[in-house]
Amino acid sequence: MNRIFLSRAIAPVLLLLFALPLRAQFRIDAESGLVLGTAYTDVRIPNQGGTLVDLAEQLSTEPKVFYRVRLGYTIANRHTISALYAPLTVRYEGQFNQNINYNNVLFPANQPTTAYYKFNSYRLTYRYDFVASEHWRVGAGFTAKIRDANTRFETEGRQSDYDNVGFVPLLNFYAAYTPGERLTVLLEGDALGAKQGRAEDIFLGAAYKFSPALSLKAGYRVVEGGADTEEIYTFTWINYASVGVLLTF
Repeated sequence: MNRIFLSRAIAPVLLLLFALPLRAQFRIDAESGLVLGTAYTDVRIPNQGGTLVDLAEQLSTEPKVFYRVRLGYTIANRHTISALYAPLTVRYEGQFNQNINYNNVLFPANQPTTAYYKFNSYRLTYRYDFVASEHWRVGAGFTAKIRDANTRFETEGRQSDYDNVGFVPLLNFYAAYTPGERLTVLLEGDALGAKQGRAEDIFLGAAYKFSPALSLKAGYRVVEGGADTEEIYTFTWINYASVGVLLTF
């Protein structure tokens, strides 16, 4: 069902792009930096009968390096299609102060425990820039996201994990202000909420152009969201300090 929906949603966009003039621009956005920490990582699996735990509060984690890569193609100065690969795994360590029922496996209190929170993201985005002036570029579109999530608990003699792979539709937005020739202030992201959950991935920062082909960017990124379904309850807030390279051809 997800594949059929995705193909029907993307096919009209591809037909439109192929019908446009061939004037195009290719872009690579490579981003890295530090995962500074998580405000919360709430997990309860199963949602009925499991133990609600906040991994960020009850266990500890260290800042870690992350990376993500986006390939973009802009046609006729306004239509952009892009593909994003954004892997992420956060490791938590410590001891729970209570017995934890996770995925129907009992993890005893006061035992050294390691938890892994994986949230890999694969996205295909179409965006139309309805403002494309000398100083401003503002656009919006939609993103088809494949979420590859897994939460694993490990302690001596016990281990349990829960995979959650699925399709998530998101709204995409982009705003850039260039007051001069080199500096640009950026706000961009994907976000959407529904009864079953929500997802936001938002970047706020600035880019400095060293040449027509090379820019460097830096800023703050936040990823927040989760799901509340019959099977699971998971919500997290992750903070990033981000730097990146923008290459334009």
